[in-house]
Amino acid sequence: MLSTFLSHQRKSFWRSRNKGGSIATQIIIGFFMLYFLVIAVGVGFGMTIFLPKIFPNQNVMTSFNGIILYYFAFDFLMRLQLQDIPTLSIIPYLHLKISKRKIINFLNAKALFSAFNVWPLFLFFPFIFLKIGAVEGPLVALMYVIAILSIMVFNNYFVLYLKRKSITNILFTLIGLAIVGTFAALEYYKVISIMAASNFVFSQMTTRPYLGLIFPGVAAAMFVINSNYLRRNLYVEEMGAKQEKKVSTDYPFLNRFGKAGELAALELKLILRHKRPRYSVIMGAIFLLYGFLFYKAPYIASDSFAKMIFAAIFMTGFSILSYGQFMFAWQSSHFDGLLINKIDFKDYIKGKFLLFTIICTIVTILASFYAFLSPKLLLLHLAAYLYNIGFCTVLVLYLATFNYKRIDITRSASFNFQGMGATQWILMIPFVLLPYLIYLPFGYLNRPYLGLMAIGFFGLVMLAMRSYWINYIAKKLELKRYKIAEGFRE
Repeated sequence: MLSTFLSHQRKSFWRSRNKGGSIATQIIIGFFMLYFLVIAVGVGFGMTIFLPKIFPNQNVMTSFNGIILYYFAFDFLMRLQLQDIPTLSIIPYLHLKISKRKIINFLNAKALFSAFNVWPLFLFFPFIFLKIGAVEGPLVALMYVIAILSIMVFNNYFVLYLKRKSITNILFTLIGLAIVGTFAALEYYKVISIMAASNFVFSQMTTRPYLGLIFPGVAAAMFVINSNYLRRNLYVEEMGAKQEKKVSTDYPFLNRFGKAGELAALELKLILRHKRPRYSVIMGAIFLLYGFLFYKAPYIASDSFAKMIFAAIFMTGFSILSYGQFMFAWQSSHFDGLLINKIDFKDYIKGKFLLFTIICTIVTILASFYAFLSPKLLLLHLAAYLYNIGFCTVLVLYLATFNYKRIDITRSASFNFQGMGATQWILMIPFVLLPYLIYLPFGYLNRPYLGLMAIGFFGLVMLAMRSYWINYIAKKLELKRYKIAEGFRE
C-alpha cells in the first residue's frame, strides 16, 4: 500500500500543469537545504574547536550539554514557520476498502522525511562519537544519540500536532506561540536560562545513563497523540467537514471610499470568514514580538538603526507580505465571477491598497508599545510604515499579476504552501534589500536619522504616486486577466 500511495503522488506531481514551477521551487529550496547541511557538517566536526572560543570560561562538555535544548528550541520555532504538513489527498481513498491506519501510517512516515530531521545528525553526532564516546564510554554516547533522536522526533510530531489543531481552532497556535514568546522573553531578560537547564539534564545522563530512556518514552507518547488525533479527525483537514456559522457584517467606515471601500469590505469579510487568509493577517500581530530579538539597548543607545531596520519593516509590513504574496489568488474560486461583473479594475486595485493601508496602520499603532524601550523606535517604525504602505503595497500587487496558482482557502489555516511560486521568492529580495540600500550612504556618513528620513521620504514619494500605480497595475491586470483566470481554474 505504501508503494501505491507513493506512485499516486508521483503521478499527481508529474501530471500537474504547474510542475515546471514546482520543480524550480524545489530546486531553490534544495540549494538552501544543502547549504545549511554543509554548515551543519562543518560545525559538527569543528565543535571541539568552536565551543571553547564561544564559551571560554566553560568546560567543553558543559557548553555542549547547554546548547542541545537551546538548538531544539530554535528548531521548534523554525519548524513552526517552515515545516509543511505532509498531505495526501485522502478523499479518493476514503470510500475504498483501505483502513485509516494505513493512511495514517503513510502520513506519519512521510513526515519524517524532512531536512529538520537531518541537520541534528550532522551537528551533534560527530562530537558525541569523537568526544563523549572517548571520554564517557560507548553507553553514555549511545544514550546521547537516543536522546537527540527522540527530541528530534518529538519536535517533528509536536509541531505537526499543533498545526493540525490550528486548522480547526487557531487558538492552539496562538497559545503555542504565546508560550514560546514567554520563554524567549524570560531568556532575554535573564530570568531563566535554557542553557543551564539543558546542561543540568544532560550532565545527569552522563552519571546515570538510564535516564536517557525517558526521551524515547516522551517521543513515543507524542507520536501516539498525533496518530490518535489523525484517526479521529481524518476528514477535517481535506474535506473541511466543520463549518462555522457566519454572520454578515457591514463596515460603515469604508462606505466613504465608494466602490473601492465596498470591495475592501468584501475582502475583509473574506479574511474574517476563512482560516488561511485570517491566519496570514493575525500572524502580523503575533510577529510584533519580533522586535525583542533585535531592539537591544546598545543598538538603541548608539543609534545603530542599520541593525534594527529589518525588524521594524518586517513587523509593520508582515501582514502585507504574508497576505499580499497570494493576492488575487485568495479570490481564485470566484475570480471568473469578478471578470463578468461590472467591476472597474481601478476600483478593484484601489480596494486592495485601502485594505493594506488599514491593516498596516493598525499593526504600526500596536507596535507603538516599543516606545517604552525608547522613543527613537517610534521614528524607526514611522519610516518603516511609510516604506510599507508606499512601496511594499505596490510591490506585492505588481507581482500578484504574475501569480497564476490557485488557492483553496477552505483548506488548512496555517503553514500551507499551496500557491507558492517564484514570485514569492522574488518578493523577498526588494522587500529586504531596498531599505538597506537607501540607508547605507547615510550610515557610512554617520547620519542615522537622515537615513531614516530617506526611507520615510521614499515611502512618501511612492504614496504620492499611488494614482499612477493604480492605473499601471490595473492595466497590467486587464492584460493578464484571462491567463490568471485560466491558472485559477486548475
